[in-house]
Amino acid sequence: MSRLSLFDSPFLLGFDQFEQTLDRIAKASSDGFPPYNIEQMGETRLRITLAVAGFAKDDLNIQIEDSQLLVRGKQCDDKERLYLHRGIAGRQFQRAFVLAEGIEVIGAELDNGLLHIDLERPLVEARVRTIEISNGRRKAKSQTVDVTPDGKSS
Repeated sequence: MSRLSLFDSPFLLGFDQFEQTLDRIAKASSDGFPPYNIEQMGETRLRITLAVAGFAKDDLNIQIEDSQLLVRGKQCDDKERLYLHRGIAGRQFQRAFVLAEGIEVIGAELDNGLLHIDLERPLVEARVRTIEISNGRRKAKSQTVDVTPDGKSS
């Protein structure tokens, strides 16, 4: 049985990577631990906040692999403690966020059980490219014109 894809249209050429990204997002969103928020902190800044109560700085790891921001947590069991009830989650986790091209991680901070990860999203400059049409056997030439966000070409 073949799988029906959103990107099977002949008008969507070269979108295989988007399909793979959507598959990764679907797999990553199945686990709800740890809970998180994503905030808009200004025109170009974002902040991801994860609730990681009980995790110390050394128990956490933040990495970027391909276009994914991966946050991992792993606690070591304290052999000297005897729990009569253990209701605070201490399990290991991995939370993945797919980053758009150009987004940069500018810092991370652990504060009162909350892990804040700050991201910078650059302003996108529009690009216009004109393709020259040739007469027969000559190779076509293209010209790229950078356009600023206000619509002016540079």
